[in-house]
Formats: sequence, C-alpha cells, structure tokens
Amino acid sequence: MPFDDLRRTLTRAGFSTATARPPGSRGRTEEATIRPASLIEHPTVRALDVGPPQPCPEPIAFLDGIQHHQVVGYHGTFPLVAGIASAAVRERQDRRLTTVVEASRRLVIGRRSALERVPDWLAPYQSVVLDEDDEQHPVREIDRAVAKIDDARSALKLQVGRAYRQRSDGWIIVDGSLAASTDFAEDRRMLGVSRSHATLPFRGDDLGTYLALPEGHRSSVFEPASLRFTPVYAWGLRLWPWQGRDLLFGLVRVEAARRPETLEQADRWSRWVLAERAPVSAPDGRWDRLLYGIHNVEDYLRSRLPAR
Repeated sequence: MPFDDLRRTLTRAGFSTATARPPGSRGRTEEATIRPASLIEHPTVRALDVGPPQPCPEPIAFLDGIQHHQVVGYHGTFPLVAGIASAAVRERQDRRLTTVVEASRRLVIGRRSALERVPDWLAPYQSVVLDEDDEQHPVREIDRAVAKIDDARSALKLQVGRAYRQRSDGWIIVDGSLAASTDFAEDRRMLGVSRSHATLPFRGDDLGTYLALPEGHRSSVFEPASLRFTPVYAWGLRLWPWQGRDLLFGLVRVEAARRPETLEQADRWSRWVLAERAPVSAPDGRWDRLLYGIHNVEDYLRSRLPAR
C-alpha cells in the first residue's frame, strides 16, 4: 500500500496510524450551480454541426495532472494526510506519445502540533502546515488537507505547461479549464477541455439546447461568468450521443483564448477534439468525456506512483 514506509516511521514517532479515509466522509467539493454566461457568437444558443473528426495536422501535446492521498495517522484527533501530486506534458509526433516535461511533489499535511512530531528526516516529503482553525472535526481537517494536495497538483500543471511552452510553440490540450492561469488563458495555441459541469452557463431554453447537443455538434461560443478567473471563450461539445444515457454523457466544455480567431476556428478545433476521443472500450468510467492523449498522460503518471 502507498505510504507504508511513512506509516512505519509515524508508528515509531508515537502516532496512531491509519490506512484509509473514513467511509462516507467525502464531501462534495463542487456545488451544482448555474452562472449565466455572456453569449458571444449568437443572440441565443445554437447547436452547430462541426463536421467529421479531423486530427490536428501538427505535433500536439497533452497536459494533465493527478493526485493521490491517504490518511496515514492521527495525533490525538488531528489527522495526518500524505499525498502525491504530479503533472506531465506528453507530446505526440508521428503517432507516438513521449514525455517532454514532468514534475511531482510528496506532501505530509497536518496541524503544526502533529507535524512537529514527524521526524525531520522524512525526505522526500514536504511538510505543509494547515492554518490553525477552531473547527476540529476530523473530516473537515482531511478536506482541508486534500485541498492543499489539489493546490499542489494545479501548481504543477502550471509549472510543466510553462516549461513546455518555453521549449515549444506547439499545440497543447489541457485537461480542465484554462481560466485559472493568465498564461494559459491567453495562449493562442492552447485548448482546455473540461469534463466538469458543476457550473452550467445557461438557463431556460438556452440550457435545454446546450444540454441536448447532438453528437458532433457544438454550442454557440460564450464567455463564462467569473469573478476570480481570467476571461476565456468557451463552447460545449458533444463527443458521443447521450440519448438513452444522461444529458451530460459525452459533453465537454472546450476553452480557448478570448480572441477573434477563436470564433473563426471553433469548428476546426472542435474537429480536432473529436478526433481525440478515447475509444469506447477504454477501461475508464469517464471514457465518454475522456480524450485518448489525456488518458495516456494519466496512465503514465499513475505508473510513476511509488509502490509504498
């Protein structure tokens, strides 16, 4: 089991070790909401046929990150959480994917009183102190620790994306939104593909059109509403037919820089994304919204996780 070496060390340091997160303690990190977007391309949402899938004619890179965590011990009632965050860019040339840039971090996260008892020779783990909080519920503590690991993963994605851009001006498809980074949001040769629909961009008839997009169709381009992130242009794209399944089945949100050429190229770029769809037989419960290149990056990163 991952982190077993760490658990043995914690036992010697007087911790009560643990091996899992308590069942039922996983709260929702995103609340479903509707945040109306600004339509850019049309006055109302339309379903637009983008044409047949068409691979990108140039070398193209895929950027993604993963994270893994476990509760490894308790100091009194305070949990100690170990985590690994990693990210990589893998580039495809001549139908072959190779890793160009990668980075990872190992973290041990908890209250200062717990971390002070952890032996300081626990390299390569980096200690992350949780802000002191009057709330002492163990589940809340774990959620706070997991949020730190998520932050580390996001930072590593930015790090490897910037490192790749310094060496190449090739196209990059990023798993997730571009809006959290000004670098990414303004990059003319970067597309974000988000599988999350916790926030929907429309209400009423426009939402009905958006959620009922047929396979191979995109929505009108819109600018997502945001108070915290860099503005981008976005559109919904249906990768696979949803009928008989679920309205969100096969639906992704594609993001690109807020520039006039995005409106001109949205169909073409959508054809590229369609050409990257993971095969139906992909052994992943998210296959309907997964791109093959992104899946390949995740598989690579998982293969690099330590066994203990």
